[in-house]
Amino acid sequence: MMLADPSKKYRRMYQRVDLPDRQWPNNEITKAPIWMSTDLRDGNQAIFEPMDMEQKFKMFQMLVKIGFKNIEIGFPSASQIDFDFTRKLIEENHIPDDVYIEVLVQARDHLIQRTFESLAGAKRAIVHIYNSNAPTFRQKVLNVDVAGAKQLAVNAASKVKEYAAQYPETEWVFQYSPECFSATELEVAKDVCDAVTEIWEASPTNKVILNLPATVEVSTPNVYADQVEWMHRNIARRDGVIISVHCHNDRGCGIAASELAIMAGADRVEGCVFGNGERTGNVDVAAIALNMYSQGVAPNLDFSNINEIIATVEECTGLPVHPRHPYAGDLVFTAFSGSHQDAIKKGFEFQKNEEIWDMPYLPIDPKDLGRDYDAVIRVNSQSGKGGIAYLLEANYNVVLPRRIQIEFSQTVQKRTDEEGTEITAQEIWKLFKETYVDTKDTHYSTKNYRLYDNNGKQVVELEVEVNGETQQLRGEGNGPISAMLDALRLPIDVLSYEERGISSGANAKALALVELQVKGTGKSAFGAGIHDNIVTSSIEAIIACTNRLIDQGVLSTDQVIAAAV
Repeated sequence: MMLADPSKKYRRMYQRVDLPDRQWPNNEITKAPIWMSTDLRDGNQAIFEPMDMEQKFKMFQMLVKIGFKNIEIGFPSASQIDFDFTRKLIEENHIPDDVYIEVLVQARDHLIQRTFESLAGAKRAIVHIYNSNAPTFRQKVLNVDVAGAKQLAVNAASKVKEYAAQYPETEWVFQYSPECFSATELEVAKDVCDAVTEIWEASPTNKVILNLPATVEVSTPNVYADQVEWMHRNIARRDGVIISVHCHNDRGCGIAASELAIMAGADRVEGCVFGNGERTGNVDVAAIALNMYSQGVAPNLDFSNINEIIATVEECTGLPVHPRHPYAGDLVFTAFSGSHQDAIKKGFEFQKNEEIWDMPYLPIDPKDLGRDYDAVIRVNSQSGKGGIAYLLEANYNVVLPRRIQIEFSQTVQKRTDEEGTEITAQEIWKLFKETYVDTKDTHYSTKNYRLYDNNGKQVVELEVEVNGETQQLRGEGNGPISAMLDALRLPIDVLSYEERGISSGANAKALALVELQVKGTGKSAFGAGIHDNIVTSSIEAIIACTNRLIDQGVLSTDQVIAAAV
């Protein structure tokens, strides 16, 4: 089955904007807009089960804590629970002095009256009226012409002004939305908005909010930016108007449209914290705010404990935050790809505290959002040596030499391929010990040893079990390692040796890593020892490595027996 011919079914739903000298492409976002949360209204309308009073209150408290100063709390003329919630906030004095609660109401007289009743006694409030002026709504929903749509807005604006005068104790702000602005002829939208701001007497000391919503997203973000800039330039009483934008996400471009709108002259952004809302959602405020933050611009919203915010939103809405959600998702700071992991690991080696954040693949520091680095790198079948090395270093302070990284990554790869799942840091550490440490008892097994100095030489005496038989070995050298090799009397040389602490305090452990090569073969293997005594860990590393060489067939059983006799 094929998609229908779009040219026969669909048409462009927006007006082209003649703006050859557009300014927004050269502008940058240098300060935060006014933020308005629609979580309790538009967001609440879009969930399976609308929030109850307790959930609404919990959400309101969270929005205040984040730092929203404009919060749309509901549609009190259309919903009894919204009416009661509005009364609760006012009567119980839950609204901070610097926060404006906002309520939405259709441009109808009786609904406007009910709205003001819900707001009685509020210190400050925004009354938000709307009606659509778009051709589709004029013709098919409202059954009015352009003049009729304008008259609806004018009547509602007059009623709002009239009712507000009856409540002089409240500091009122009025907001008008030409619904479906992005699909409305610009001249029509301007004419209606100008008529409304004239009635409300918009001025620098009496600001009016004009919200220019992409109620349904019908164009690319640059077209919307052109529309906003055109209004910014042409509306009357611009110095008395706060231009607000309310972008939906029907084309998946709500964030981009809002950002370009700010560049085009918008002063205010409406949206939900994580993009909840009708259909494909309102714009995602957290993403825009943290986009700004990652560019060095203070967003004036606090997402420093993003996990707590996620938990509240999920509890109140019943909707999960996507694991790949920008900034907030569980996996957004997680790299599985081997090349990504290697770059991140190397980036951390250069990144210093108090320096400008400059990390491969991580545009923002997870710690700024209350996250740690534990989940930055996770390992599955797509991962490489860098990710494995990072997890061992971050969780166990084990820094692996590059050559053992390469070898061990193949062991991990085999495990993840077999199981088809992610492998944790704890499982990687267990597999490392199984591979390089626990082999110390398979052929040679050290029972005890004594190390002492003899005329400047280190002497080691060992009691070992070789293939089930106890042997007494003695060797000497310039240090414990060479003395140990002398005692074993096997054709092996040390290619590399490293030691480091892998814990601190009373339970401190020493890790010894050794690579031994069988003479004349070019074949080598790694072994590791872990003990609270560094000499013991070194001896165990050599024994473990020797046993691995035997297991790999590089050292023969005959050589082992001959050396033990």
